[in-house]
Amino acid sequence: QVQLVESGGGLVQAGGSLRLSCTASGGTFRSYAMGWFRQAPGKEREFVAAISWTGGRTYYADSVKGRFTISRENAKNTVYLQINSLKPEDTAVYYCAAKPAYGGSYYYNLKEYDYWGQGTQVTVSS
Repeated sequence: QVQLVESGGGLVQAGGSLRLSCTASGGTFRSYAMGWFRQAPGKEREFVAAISWTGGRTYYADSVKGRFTISRENAKNTVYLQINSLKPEDTAVYYCAAKPAYGGSYYYNLKEYDYWGQGTQVTVSS
């Protein structure tokens, strides 16, 4: 059983940056593919970014390409989401998720993921 804890959210002005972190415990982190999702008020949870267990492959939603960067440090059991050029429409609760996987696999369908964190709030003011 893997436990995921997100941190790093907050209130920022449009154009600002944040780095979200997600730290895992209770499992073998390096054997998990990881993803970030977000959910805005009144909307469904949507895919943001994904990374393979080695970190060698990444995938992004079109809406965040060029602004968001996902990375991981397996030695620290942590995955990151660097968010730049924030927009008001990026306001949401951001969740990380984990799925046992090997090789270069990554996943963008939330139904594929087995474990979820509690989320961290990101609010962008205009």
